Amino acid sequence: MTAALRLRAAQRRDAAELAILVDIASHGFATWLWHGAVMRGVKDTALEQGRSRMMMDDEPGAWKDATCAEWDGEMAGVSIGYDLEDSVRDMVAPHPVIKPLLDLQVQVIGSRFIDSLGVYRHHRGKGIGRALLAHEIDKAQGRQVSLITESHNQTALALYAASGFAEQARLPAVPLFEDSKRHEWVLLARTMTE
Repeated sequence: MTAALRLRAAQRRDAAELAILVDIASHGFATWLWHGAVMRGVKDTALEQGRSRMMMDDEPGAWKDATCAEWDGEMAGVSIGYDLEDSVRDMVAPHPVIKPLLDLQVQVIGSRFIDSLGVYRHHRGKGIGRALLAHEIDKAQGRQVSLITESHNQTALALYAASGFAEQARLPAVPLFEDSKRHEWVLLARTMTE
């Protein structure tokens, strides 16, 4: 019996699993952001805030923009993509760590933006990330596809390069903590060719 990969649209009830996979995709950056709700006394844990964020119906990057990858019926990965609209120009970074990301997004307004692409570690190496990426490219329907990743994420950079993405720009990331690993945010884009 061979393992089966199935891609499907996320459902609102997938929100908790989406939050975990978004945090994996962001290497803990999402948890750091969501922890603000804990500090404000609104939520008990960062993942509770992540789940609430993923359950939003009208917010870009939530469950309606997510595609789930299942491997033999088990959730294995997720991609979250949406069209970057002109309104990103008017967004105010709620924290300095967000500003470089918004500054990069402004450069690719109108593209299909892949906000997150994450696969559980025990499911890596099975082509799941590549399948999710191809799915997001297909959803662009011939338009430019863009994403932002960390300069030290060599695995992701290799996958994106092999899929036709090229670096457009990079900006220094604002460290989350004093001893945080320094890196740059890298904006990549794939322009459709015939």
